[in-house]
Amino acid sequence: MKNNTRNIGIIAHVDAGKTTLSERLLYYTGLIHKIGNVDDGNTTMDKDIQERNRGITISSAAVSTQWKKDNTVYNINIIDTPGHIDFAVEVERSLRVLDSVVAVFCASSGVQPQTENVWFQAEKHGASKICFINKMDRIGADFFAVLNEIKTKLNAVPLALQIPIGAEASFEGVIDLIRMKAIYWADENGETMIEKEIPADYQTEANEYRAQLLETLAENDEVFFNVYINIEESITHEMIIAAIQRVGLSRAAVPVLCGSAFKNKGIQPLLDAVVTYLPAPDQISDIVGKDPRTEESIQLKRVETESFSGLIFKVAIDKHMGKLAMFRIYSGKIKSGDAVVNVRTGESFRISRILQMQSDKTLSLEEGKAGDIVALAGIKDAKTGDSLSSIEHPVLLEAITIPSPVIRVSIEPKTNSDEKSFGLVLAKIQEEDPSLVVEKDRQTGETLLSGLGELHLEVTLEKIRLNHGIEINQGKPKVSYREILTGTKVHREKLSKQNGGSGQFADISFEIGPRNNNEQGLEFINTIKGGVIPSEFIPSVEKGFREAMEHGPLKGYPLENLKITLLDGSFHAQDSAAFDFEIAAREGFKAAAKGCSPKLLEPIMQVEIQSIEEYTGAVTADINRRRGIITSIDEKSGRKIFAAEVPLASTFGYISDLRTLTSGRASISMKLSHYALVPDFIAHTLMT
Repeated sequence: MKNNTRNIGIIAHVDAGKTTLSERLLYYTGLIHKIGNVDDGNTTMDKDIQERNRGITISSAAVSTQWKKDNTVYNINIIDTPGHIDFAVEVERSLRVLDSVVAVFCASSGVQPQTENVWFQAEKHGASKICFINKMDRIGADFFAVLNEIKTKLNAVPLALQIPIGAEASFEGVIDLIRMKAIYWADENGETMIEKEIPADYQTEANEYRAQLLETLAENDEVFFNVYINIEESITHEMIIAAIQRVGLSRAAVPVLCGSAFKNKGIQPLLDAVVTYLPAPDQISDIVGKDPRTEESIQLKRVETESFSGLIFKVAIDKHMGKLAMFRIYSGKIKSGDAVVNVRTGESFRISRILQMQSDKTLSLEEGKAGDIVALAGIKDAKTGDSLSSIEHPVLLEAITIPSPVIRVSIEPKTNSDEKSFGLVLAKIQEEDPSLVVEKDRQTGETLLSGLGELHLEVTLEKIRLNHGIEINQGKPKVSYREILTGTKVHREKLSKQNGGSGQFADISFEIGPRNNNEQGLEFINTIKGGVIPSEFIPSVEKGFREAMEHGPLKGYPLENLKITLLDGSFHAQDSAAFDFEIAAREGFKAAAKGCSPKLLEPIMQVEIQSIEEYTGAVTADINRRRGIITSIDEKSGRKIFAAEVPLASTFGYISDLRTLTSGRASISMKLSHYALVPDFIAHTLMT
C-alpha cells in the first residue's frame, strides 16, 4: 500500500514569513476556517502568549492536516520551527524527526545568515527540500536574484518550477513551467485559482526557464537524460514530474516555487508540490540504530510490519493532560495499552494514550504507525532524545545533539513564598528545553540559568513569569568562558594510600597539553606497552581526565580541548582498582594543568546587521567599540549589510542599542561562530 504521509518542517530566517505560510497551509487544507495573521496575534501555530506578543516562533508547533490531490488524500504533519538562532535546539530536534523541509525565503532579503544555518542543519539530517520564495509582493522582491543566491550561498542546484508574473505591487500570479500555464488567484482569500494561457510578454522568459528546467533535470538525472537527448519533442508532463521526484529524493536539485503567503497567492501549488515531490516515510533509507545489549548495528525498514521503534523529540507539559512526549514512529506500529521499553532507562511501561496534535487541539488515535508523528500521554520519565521500542527488540536510535550554552544569569524568586515552586518550575522548564542548564554556583550558592543567547534567557524568564506566576530577580548576564592549555608538559602522578585492609594504588606518567588540530574535546592516546597498567584500567584513566576537563585550572571553566598521551605507570596487584586510576588522572590534571600556560577563551558571535546608508559610520564605529572585526560590507535592495565577528561579552543589550543608534532602521542577527583567546588586558580584569 502506498504511504500517503508527508512529514515536513518549515524552516527560514526570522521574518521570512514562515508562520504566515503555515497559517495559509492550514486554511487551504481545511484545518482552520479563518486565516490568522502574525500582526494580529491570532495565528494557530504561535499559541504561546509571548509568541503572539513578540511575533516570533519560539517552540516548534506540530500540526497534522490533510490535502487532496488527484482524488488521493495525503496526511501532512507540519512542524513550524523558529528562525531565531537562540532557539536552534527547537530546529535541531524537529529536523531530526522530519523527512523533508519547505525552506522559506523572503523575495527581497534572500538568503540570510540563519537561512544558511537551518539549511545546513537540514542537509546534515539528509532532508529533501522544496524552496518557497515568499513575499513576492514586497518592495525589492526579486525572484531571480534569490534563485541565484540559493545556488551561490547554499551550494544547491535550484530547479525553478515556476516564475512569477510581475513583482512588488504588480505581482499577479505565477507561470507553471511544467504545464506551461499562467495561474492567477481570483478572490481575496486566494481560494479560486484561474488557469490561463501565458501572457504574450512573458512567453520568451517562460520558454527560456522551461528549457533551463529540462536541462537541469537532464544534468542531474540519468533516466531523464536519456529521454532528453533522444526524443526531446515528446517529453511528457509525467516524465518531468517523475524526474523532479527522483532528483528531489536524491537531493541533487531543489524544486523552487514562489508566491505571497500574506496575499494568499501560491499556496495550493506549494501543497501540490509537497505531496508530489517530497518523499513518503517509506521512500527514505532504512533507519539505523544499535542493539543496547550488544552495541551491534541494527537496520529497520520504515514500514508497519517491522518491530516497533521511535524517538521522543520533544517533551511538553500540558495544563490539562500533564506530560506529553512528542514522538516520531520510525518502524512498526503501536496501540493504546501496548507495552514498550524506554531504551535509555531500560524500563518498560504501557502506552496510555496516543494523540494526534492539531496545534492546540488533540485527537485521540487508536494506533500509531510507521511514519506518524504523534504525542504520547502518561510517560513518566521521558526526555528529549529517548528511544522507545518493542520489549523483544530494543533499538537505541541516535540521540539529538544539544549545543552548549554560552550565556548565564543568576536568578532568584522575588518572594520567599515562591521558593518551593521555583525549583519545580525550573525542573519543568529544563525538561521542556534541554538547551537550558540550571546549576548552583558552588562559591556563592546562587542559582544560575544558562542558555544559547540573551533572547533565549529573556524568553525563558518571561515564561516563568507569565505561565507560572513567579516574579524573578535576575543578575547581569555573564559569558560562559572556556579555558585552553597553551603549553605541554610531562607529569607523573602517584596515588598510594594504606588505611588498614586493602589500600589504594595508582601510578601514571602522561604528557598533557592542547590538541594540535583545534578539534573540541579530549584526544586520549594510550602508549602503554607490556601491561605496566592493565588494559582494564585504561578507560578509567581516560574517564578521569574527561571529568577533570569540566573544571579548568584558571577559573574552573570547562576546557575547550585537551590532549593526553599516557606514557607509563605501574600498579599494585592487591591494592589497585579502576577507580584509583580515575582519581590519579583527576589529581594529575589538577597538578599539571596549571603549569601548561592556561588561557581564557571567549565565545565570538557572527553578527549580521542590516541598515541604511546614512548610519554606516555609526554602525561601524559601534562594532569597533565592541572589539568587533568587520568581515564584509555588502549592499542589497538599497540596504547596507555588515558582517562582523564580535565577542559575546560585548553584545549584551546590542539589539536595543542598535535600535537607538539607527532610529529603529536596523536589524541584527547573531550566531555563535567560534571561541577565541581573550586579549590579555581583558583576561587580567576577569582573573582578579
